[in-house]
Amino acid sequence: MKTMGKKAYKKALYKLQVELVKFQRHVIEKELKVCVVFEGRDAAGKDGTIKRFTEHLSPREARVVALGKPSDREKKSWYFQRYVPHLPVGGEIVFFNRSWYNRAGVERVMGFCTKKEYKAFMEEVGSFEQLLTHSGMIFFKYYLDISKKEQKKRLEARKKDPLKQWKLSPIDMQAQKYWKEYSKARDEMFAKTSFVFAPWYVVHSDEKKVARINAMKHFLAHVDYPDKEEKLLLFDNDVVCEFDPACYERGLIAP
Repeated sequence: MKTMGKKAYKKALYKLQVELVKFQRHVIEKELKVCVVFEGRDAAGKDGTIKRFTEHLSPREARVVALGKPSDREKKSWYFQRYVPHLPVGGEIVFFNRSWYNRAGVERVMGFCTKKEYKAFMEEVGSFEQLLTHSGMIFFKYYLDISKKEQKKRLEARKKDPLKQWKLSPIDMQAQKYWKEYSKARDEMFAKTSFVFAPWYVVHSDEKKVARINAMKHFLAHVDYPDKEEKLLLFDNDVVCEFDPACYERGLIAP
């Protein structure tokens, strides 16, 4: 497993956050719309990764969206409707900490949606994301994946740490029990929703620091902005890769 020392991590993080500030300045100036979706296993590091992305961005033009359970009214609406108001307008970057893909993951595994609802989602999500990208939105989807052993370790650590109690939910506590079901749902989601216009990027996240740095490098390498320091943005293909069945063979996706 690739590791990264604290000193090297802080140095790399600082330089990448400077690049993110440059990118945001360009987004504001050109009134670009940027949407980044973070999905992944429970305890895979979504919160920490998003925090490093947003840490030094202007909070007026960068938002994190982490929606709770849908209200009774939202349950009666078109599934994507509750997410649409949170999409970015010109000059904004929006990070979704979990997204409409809840339906392909936790809702499917835990039985929070019907088979009919799941099927409708899988048929509609491509059209929805095509509308987003066709409107000129810069759109990325990242899936943070970890091994079963690492997930168990992190969930146990959360139980003992009084500062991380908010991260523990009844759903998280079921993550290990339903590991195989989550793997199956994830694999089907990858196969059916990694589109040419909106592919999935898998981030192997057993090592948090390595995962964060490479996710940031990958994102910045794939967007345009002035004064870009290209040499800083060489990411490791064994940590972040565009979804392809070969990702399984390379051990980037946990069975």
